[in-house]
Amino acid sequence: MSKLINFRPFKDFLRSGQIGGIILMLAVIISLIIANSPWQEGFTHILEFQIGKNVGNVQLRYPLELWINDGLMAVFFLLVGLEIKREILEGELSSPKKAAMPVFAALGGMLIPAGIFLLINGGSETSHGWGIPMATDIAFALAIISLLGKRVPTSLKIFLAALAIVDDLGAILVIAVFYTSEVHLDQLLYSGIILALLTAFNLLGVKKLIFYIIPGFFLWYFVHHSGIHATIAGVLLAFTIPTNPVKATSPLEKLEHSLTAPVNYFIMPIFALANTNIHFEDGMVQGLASSLGLGIIGGLVLGKTIGITLFSYLSVKLGFASLPSRSGWKHIIGLGMLGGIGFTMSVFIALLSFDQPEFQAEAKFSILIASLIAGISGYLFLNSLYKKRLKKILVHKNC
Repeated sequence: MSKLINFRPFKDFLRSGQIGGIILMLAVIISLIIANSPWQEGFTHILEFQIGKNVGNVQLRYPLELWINDGLMAVFFLLVGLEIKREILEGELSSPKKAAMPVFAALGGMLIPAGIFLLINGGSETSHGWGIPMATDIAFALAIISLLGKRVPTSLKIFLAALAIVDDLGAILVIAVFYTSEVHLDQLLYSGIILALLTAFNLLGVKKLIFYIIPGFFLWYFVHHSGIHATIAGVLLAFTIPTNPVKATSPLEKLEHSLTAPVNYFIMPIFALANTNIHFEDGMVQGLASSLGLGIIGGLVLGKTIGITLFSYLSVKLGFASLPSRSGWKHIIGLGMLGGIGFTMSVFIALLSFDQPEFQAEAKFSILIASLIAGISGYLFLNSLYKKRLKKILVHKNC
């Protein structure tokens, strides 16, 4: 059966992660330059520009920034949902043995960072940001590990992708449950009716994507107005898209393949461009030592490494899983470091956590610094393992 599985979408997903991560990095740099230049005010006006139209009770006129954060990011979450569903049904999460280690690792990579954050911020006005260090930025993490090329085992790259996918699922649940302030039951009911219709299409064997995409727009609208964050609509839609375990390309794989490039090359960079805009001010570096800054940096840099490594170790020692082929525990430590790159999703949760601009700015700057530390340290650590291994091989040959 495994020979019949179509791996093209997963390979495309990995390949686009390399270039997508670089474009994302450029978007971050450009956003920082704009935020600290004379163009800052004009850029803010662009983000506040109203787009759309209200017709009767139908409200579709919002600032550009909201369309990016609630609209374009719903497409990002649609892709994440498609990837999660495919991996659960036919990929790296398709059996308990395969899924155990990524699931354990992701669980540790969420619980330990959140625990560190709450240990520092518990009882304070910033305690609501505990979800910020739980997230791993899949594009950045895959981009960094891809830069290492053959210096790390391919199985480790697949493990990181599977871990980040489970991590994204955890972040989605956290957003849906803990970062929803008010729920409108009538809009939620309409969302449920559309979701039931989409599920019926799936069960009846409807394969044409148009029958899912058009109701998907209505699903987004009602979820957005229900009080639950609109991006959840993307995940719900993804789980109704039909797939199959055979070689023929399924509607899910077709849609995933179509969305991978636009999400990685356009949507995520646009999100980073709109939301990274940190205006550097006096005292901002000192703010890294505040409870919010320490909670985010400690959670991402230390919490992710400890959580991913510790829970991976437990999954193996308890007999639930085995290490990825050709990798050792030091590789898992390095991978845990890369897990601390929480950029896009962490910024997204930070925006949901705080209404105060000063807390948002402090959180984004802390996420930026933590992600830089995690990315650089993870790359250098994994690269050093390769050099040590190469040195041993050369010594052995000379002997």
